[in-house]
Amino acid sequence: MRILISTGGGDPANYVQAVAQAGGQPCPAYLPPARPEGWAGLILAGGGDLDPALMGQQNRGSRGIDRARDRVELALLDAFLGAGRPVLAICRGHQVANVWAGGDLIQDLGPTLVPFHQEEQDVMHPVRAEPDSLMEGLYGNRFPVNSNHHQGVGRVGAGLAVTAWSEAGIVEAMEHVCLPLICVQFHPERLTGAWARPDGVDGGALFRHFLRRCGGG
Repeated sequence: MRILISTGGGDPANYVQAVAQAGGQPCPAYLPPARPEGWAGLILAGGGDLDPALMGQQNRGSRGIDRARDRVELALLDAFLGAGRPVLAICRGHQVANVWAGGDLIQDLGPTLVPFHQEEQDVMHPVRAEPDSLMEGLYGNRFPVNSNHHQGVGRVGAGLAVTAWSEAGIVEAMEHVCLPLICVQFHPERLTGAWARPDGVDGGALFRHFLRRCGGG
């Protein structure tokens, strides 16, 4: 079961391990063609910030912008979801999916909130899940996750339901109400296998769920 992982060109080892341990065949690529044929599902990996022009904003703190990647990943969402193929959107991917759905982003969480979500290493913090959501089913009502981001979801896009929040109200997870799209702001690929942490949840549970949705049993 081949899973396309759209990356920013960096080392995808943690995503590759997470998918392989969940039973899939990981295929990382930078700027892949936007075609769902031959793929069971898509993962949008972490990375730099989305071009704020895509949501009609001036740059108010966005950095590491890769416009070519933005265009490709928005097209991938159109193609995979249009074909009914599952998508797991992680960190940057979570934000790309929200803009794809017509939402926008908080371009910088500011000096009060950023230290709870981004440092040189992942920041561990608790989140709470929406009752009866996928996140609650996997991890319970309140659980610890890892973050490394200075932006967040602002206006939630059409069709997306928020399923987890940080204690300060930052959107940590979303699901589409009718399309096979799961979005998380945290990094489950760094909470499984060689990257597992005793102070975090089992990120592999989310990858196993995703692979089941992709047809892996």
